[in-house]
Amino acid sequence: GLIIDGRTLEHVLHDSLQNIFLELTEKCRAVVCCQATPLQKSVLVKLVRSKLKAMTLAVGDGANDVSMIQVADTGVGISGQEGMQAVMASDFAISQFKHLRKLLLVHGHWCYTRLTNMVLYYFYKNVTYVNLLFWYQFFCGFSGTSMTDYWILILFNLLFTSVPPIIYGVLDKDVSAEILMELPQLYTMSQ
Repeated sequence: GLIIDGRTLEHVLHDSLQNIFLELTEKCRAVVCCQATPLQKSVLVKLVRSKLKAMTLAVGDGANDVSMIQVADTGVGISGQEGMQAVMASDFAISQFKHLRKLLLVHGHWCYTRLTNMVLYYFYKNVTYVNLLFWYQFFCGFSGTSMTDYWILILFNLLFTSVPPIIYGVLDKDVSAEILMELPQLYTMSQ
């Protein structure tokens, strides 16, 4: 990891040292900025996103972290003594920093698998319905008539678009939380 303070960060963010700093950050698993201004934090995240084409995660607990959280791909706000500004600006909120591990490894894994399966579900649901309409056009001479009443179409979309995703989203857990916490490699393998 790399820990950098605000005064050093001010020098690094100049054009002449950016490439050297980015090479250094590529070799690090995490970069921690301390005593940096809100502008410095957001510029650093923008720099990493644009030059390294990396996914960024910003974690903050106060109003001075809001701009960094909003610039990052994923922002996590920690509610605490410094108020709720970071939580209000973030994508996810946690009560303590120690909960970040569970948020990423457990809920991140479950969210990722649920989203990938839901994309496949919607794709095949729509292919099935359009395929049915296509073959019906051979029987009606391509007149464009609908083979179902509108209320059946609405009921079809209501039942097959809302109920299965809700049930799947609530009940699906491909791996238990305990195993995901013990084996962080499962998160990268699912990608």
